[in-house]
This record gives sequence, C-alpha cells and structure tokens, in this order.
Amino acid sequence: MPREMTAFLAATPLDAYLPVVLVLVMAVGFAVVNIVASALIGPHAEGVAKGIAYESGMDPIGSTRKRFNVRFYIIAMTFLVFDVEIIFLYPWAVTYTQLEPGSTEAAWFLGRMAFFVGTSVIAYVYAWKKGVFRWD
Repeated sequence: MPREMTAFLAATPLDAYLPVVLVLVMAVGFAVVNIVASALIGPHAEGVAKGIAYESGMDPIGSTRKRFNVRFYIIAMTFLVFDVEIIFLYPWAVTYTQLEPGSTEAAWFLGRMAFFVGTSVIAYVYAWKKGVFRWD
C-alpha cells in the first residue's frame, strides 16, 4: 500500500475504530430494518390461540411448579462444557501453529491441551455410562 494511503487511513488514533463502528451501525441497522419490515409486510392475524403464551412446546395450563426431568439440565450442562472447550481450543490451535516444531514449549502446549480434552472426554464417557443420554 502506498505511504500516502497508509497515512490517510490512520490520520488519528480514533480512525482505527472506524471499522468497528461501521460494523455496529450495520448490525443495528439490519435489526431495525428487519423489525420494521416484518411489522409492515408480515401477517396480522388475530385469534384466541395466538394470544396464548407459548413455552417450550407445552400448553401453559396448570401449575407453574411442574417438575422437569434432570436430564434436560445435564444435557444443557454437557453442551456448555463442550461449547466452552471449543472456545478454548480455537485460540490454542492458532497459538500452537506459531510455535517452533519439536520445542519444549510446543510439547507443554500439547500436553496441557491433551489433559484438557482428555478430562472432558472422561467426563463424557462417565455420563454416557451412567445413562444420562438415554431418553426413556
């Protein structure tokens, strides 16, 4: 890139935030346009069934103190564990590729991640053996 162009793009320190502000404006604009468009061109049917509250596919009739099977919560927690694991794996993989192959630091990085993934797999196998994922 020419030197004049680089100087023009970073004239002030706040100019570096221009792409972030642009993405935020686009995101908010997209949300507003979708809400307004659905209100203008969407269906406006009224009815008794449409006015009833809808919660998790169950009719909201009866007590609100209904018990749920604990498996719902265990499945949700298992999903969160593996979701967080993926969040940790991505930056690790990016950093690991920058390390010198065969170095001590690379071996430590690999060992730590193997331990992290291994404990998650052990927890998953334990839950599987306990029958957490059976929907009886």
